[in-house]
Amino acid sequence: MNCNLCKRNCNIDRDKDFGFCNANNNLKIAKYMLYYYEEPCISGKNGSGTIFFSNCNLRCVYCQNYEISLEEYGKEISLEEFADICLELQNKGANNINLVTPGHFALKIKEGIILAKKKGLIIPVVYNTNSYESVETIKELEGIIDIYLPDFKYYDDNLAIKYSLAPGYCNNAKEVIDEMYKQVGKPKFKNGIMQKGMIVRHLMLPTLTYDSKKIIKYLYDTYKNNIYISIMNQYTPMKHFDDDILNKTISKEEYNDIIDCAYDLGIRNCFVQEDETAKKSFIPNFKE
Repeated sequence: MNCNLCKRNCNIDRDKDFGFCNANNNLKIAKYMLYYYEEPCISGKNGSGTIFFSNCNLRCVYCQNYEISLEEYGKEISLEEFADICLELQNKGANNINLVTPGHFALKIKEGIILAKKKGLIIPVVYNTNSYESVETIKELEGIIDIYLPDFKYYDDNLAIKYSLAPGYCNNAKEVIDEMYKQVGKPKFKNGIMQKGMIVRHLMLPTLTYDSKKIIKYLYDTYKNNIYISIMNQYTPMKHFDDDILNKTISKEEYNDIIDCAYDLGIRNCFVQEDETAKKSFIPNFKE
């Protein structure tokens, strides 16, 4: 079956050819680990059982994980190996299985999670995505995913095209996030750890607060406090850009402006970050 898992609709046979993401049909991962830098209700004290997938269907020029998304570092694994990794992370005490950038492998991952559950996986499964999948792909995951952790990167499609080569990003994100919410509903917790629900992440980019405000307002107008919103100030310039916007970090004034905006709208289910998050030390070392 030809691949149309994401908005790009490459419609190619990934057993024979490569689409925009440059991935074939075999699962490919760069790293798996207990990870402690997600939102508190995801990581908790025990950590999130995080699996980083190689390749990506976006081309974010500022990508912090470029070694695996653009340079495609990683190794191919079987469904059996994937299921065993899930169980290994569970046995280490992980609060959940956290699938990072999974969209281009979504149906294979579905098979792997089903297999893992047959072998004893009982902790929640988190789908941590850039929100550029097709709605049909998200529908295929109903009953498999417990917690959705989607990005909402841009409201202005000119920004989406300029910085991620992602035409139609905003409307696509709205549609897939709506389908995610239909599946998981309002958040549920156990001992402070999310068991079901949705956290929408927005990574602020320098000087683009006008776009951030549109995203936050849309999310609150649509979902009120039935979801959590994670407003992130951790943007870290990874290289020198000719673009003046991307050569700096988020200022305190910019971030406080967005937090005040969220509060004034009525948002209460919100995660915010402390100062000094824009550091490369928060980025996993994929090659150690």
